[in-house]
Amino acid sequence: INEKNKKATIIDDLTTAENIKSETFDCLIVIQTLQLIYDLKTCVKTMHRILKPGGVVLATFPGITKIDTELNWYWNQTSKSARWLFQEYFNNPDLVVKTYGNVLAASAFLYGLSSEELTDNELNYYDPEYEVTVAVKGIKR
Repeated sequence: INEKNKKATIIDDLTTAENIKSETFDCLIVIQTLQLIYDLKTCVKTMHRILKPGGVVLATFPGITKIDTELNWYWNQTSKSARWLFQEYFNNPDLVVKTYGNVLAASAFLYGLSSEELTDNELNYYDPEYEVTVAVKGIKR
């Protein structure tokens, strides 16, 4: 939580969201954030609570990555752990977990290469053994 961010319209803790009423949002976009929240299970429960019925959570986790030691980095997820985490509140078929990556993309990312240094074919090739990014889509029913 950075209360100094003048552009922020909502500042709250995703594990409790004490200042956010239930069934407030149509969509939550939570990109590369959840690895910084210690109590992930409670966070997913809270996201479910603040979504309207039919609302969607779109979240991504880093898979293969260098961690940021300056932040409170608690978790890395795999597709299996992300599914396990979300399935209690977002049931199948409303839960989609997808991964992106391959050995070349993972290596390039770890070496700090930019996406412009690889071809689209190199980046878009999918290998389930190299989960660089884990993406989750859950719909509240």
